[in-house]
Amino acid sequence: MIERLRAIGEAVLTTLARVGRGHLFLLQALAGVPSALRRPRLIIDQLYSVGVLSLIIIIVSGLFVGMVLGLQGYYTLVDFGAAERVGQLVALSLVRELGPVVTALLFAGRAGSALTAEIGLMKATEQLSSMEMMAVDPQKRVIAPRLVAGFLAVPVLALIFSFFGVMGGHLVAVEMVGIDAGAYWAQMQANVSFVDDVYNGILKSIVFGFVATWIALFEGYDSVPTTEGVSRATTRTVVHTSLAVLGLDFVLTALMFN
Repeated sequence: MIERLRAIGEAVLTTLARVGRGHLFLLQALAGVPSALRRPRLIIDQLYSVGVLSLIIIIVSGLFVGMVLGLQGYYTLVDFGAAERVGQLVALSLVRELGPVVTALLFAGRAGSALTAEIGLMKATEQLSSMEMMAVDPQKRVIAPRLVAGFLAVPVLALIFSFFGVMGGHLVAVEMVGIDAGAYWAQMQANVSFVDDVYNGILKSIVFGFVATWIALFEGYDSVPTTEGVSRATTRTVVHTSLAVLGLDFVLTALMFN
C-alpha cells in the first residue's frame, strides 16, 4: 500500500514539475519574441516550414470534410423539407468547430511533430548547448521564431480549410445532389454571422495555434537527448496537443456561444 502511494505521489510530483517547466519555458520564449520580430527572415523561413508545407494536407482534408458534411447534411435535412439549408449547415459546422479543431489536429500531426523532432535532435546533437557557448540564446534564435510562426500559421490554415470545406460541400450539394446553387449560397450568407461565427472560429484557431506550437516546442526542448527520448517526445506532442485542443474547444465554445 505504501509503495502504491509513493508511486502515485511521485507521478503527481513529476507531472507538476513538467507543468512548471513548461510555463517557465513559455515565459522565456515570449521574452525572445521581440528579438525574433527584429529578424523577420527567421519567422518567414518557419512560416514556410510549418505553414506552406502543410497546405496540401489542409486543402485535401478540407475538401473531403466539406463533401461529407454536404452529403450527410442533405440526407438529414431532406427528411424535414429543409434541404436548401445544407449550405448553412456546412458553413456553420466548418467556421465554428471543424475548421479550427481539425486544422489544429492536422497541424499537430504534421508540423507539431516535426518541430518536436527538430528541437529534440538539436538538443541530442548538442547544437543548443553550442549556441549557448557562443553567447547565442537558443530561446531567441530557435524557439521564438517557431512560436511566432505557429501562432500566425494556424489561423490562416484554418481559414483555408474552411474555404475548401465550403467548396467541397458545394460540389456535393449542388453538382451531385442537385440543390439550387443560389439557395446554397443565400442560406449561408443570411445565417452565418461574421462576429458570432467567423470571428469566434478565428479566435479559436489563434488559441489552438499558440497552444499547439507551445506544446510541440516544449516537448522537443524538454526531451531526453537520445533517439528514444526524441521519439517519445514526438508521440507526446501529438497526444497532448490533441487533448488540449479538444478540451479548449469545449471551454471556448461554452464561453462564446453561451
